[in-house]
Amino acid sequence: MWQALLIALILTAPMAMAQVPAAEPVVTSQIPGGVTLEKATNPVIKISTEKGDMLLELFPDAAPKHVEGMLTLTKKGYYNNLTFHRVVSGFVIQGGCPLGTGTGGPGYTLPAEFNARKHLKGTLAMARSSDPNSAGSQFYICLDTIPHLDNQYTVFGQLVSGHDVPEKIKQGDKMQVSVIQDQQ
Repeated sequence: MWQALLIALILTAPMAMAQVPAAEPVVTSQIPGGVTLEKATNPVIKISTEKGDMLLELFPDAAPKHVEGMLTLTKKGYYNNLTFHRVVSGFVIQGGCPLGTGTGGPGYTLPAEFNARKHLKGTLAMARSSDPNSAGSQFYICLDTIPHLDNQYTVFGQLVSGHDVPEKIKQGDKMQVSVIQDQQ
């Protein structure tokens, strides 16, 4: 009797498995360079350097004015051929100053949009002076987790590809910035 049951199970198991519906495919956004961001609905920018490319997802839900500012300046070519003027090992790489000194900006400032996002390794945030409402075009990427900057600077993006590149950046390295995926 048990042998008949075993044979019946062996013969019917493939049919039972065939009736299990396939899992729904994951919706993805294919980004040039072979990178796939699952369910990417946020804007994505690419910062290209001689050391490699970095893809950064922007967070309009957390900092809409900063994301809009970054996208607008990027589309105008503002960041192209600017340098990373500040590089502090284990801390940040900073760029976006048209003067290359850390004192310039686009001619306007943005109001602070402090939010719940943390300064983790690869975080993209806006640099500013001592005035919380003085951010313009200068941004930084964290080289490590930096909790003392949380709620002090506007976090508006995160590195999603090219994680090895920030550590390779040297002061004076030039950048080209482009929009890979715009706001939807």
